[in-house]
Amino acid sequence: MKSAIESLLYISTRPLSFKELAKLTNQKIGEVEAAVKELVDEYNLKDGGIKIIQNGHEVQMTTNPKHTELIQGFLGEEVSGELTPASIETLSIIAYRQPITREDLEQIRGVNCSIILRNLLIRGLAEEDKKDGRVFYRLSVDFIKHLGVTDVKELPDFEKLSSINIAPVLDSMPSVTAEPDQPPIEEVLE
Repeated sequence: MKSAIESLLYISTRPLSFKELAKLTNQKIGEVEAAVKELVDEYNLKDGGIKIIQNGHEVQMTTNPKHTELIQGFLGEEVSGELTPASIETLSIIAYRQPITREDLEQIRGVNCSIILRNLLIRGLAEEDKKDGRVFYRLSVDFIKHLGVTDVKELPDFEKLSSINIAPVLDSMPSVTAEPDQPPIEEVLE
């Protein structure tokens, strides 16, 4: 369980609550708290590049604060550099299918999108919304403004591309990430 929590903290772009971690790992909150304490001790007692921050009942994996300048320099290059084709593809899917979960994005693209989403969030091109315990992604207002439109509905072929029923295609594809007991996105958005 501890390694599962460590993996979740690694890929998450936001703090995770003990309750979320318990639900995701099918464990009791007390067991999750104990595992997180072990991880906090392991990461924070050594002089490594990764630390785990705990704020009340939330926890997040972060970089070591002593490397702030180095990381800011790197992120400055990353943020100012050109978008990769995978990032452009992900942004396009978000634009025409928003709001969309990471799981649905990964199902459409067929690959893990965690790092790309993190990069798009850092750049301010996409934003996260939480609803009913799930995280949805949409284009940021700044990015919509940068595109020169006032509404995503003004994007080329928006009505046609956003209304295509892709459920049959997604149902026939193997799952990239297993998320048991998650309702279809249409039910959540109603």
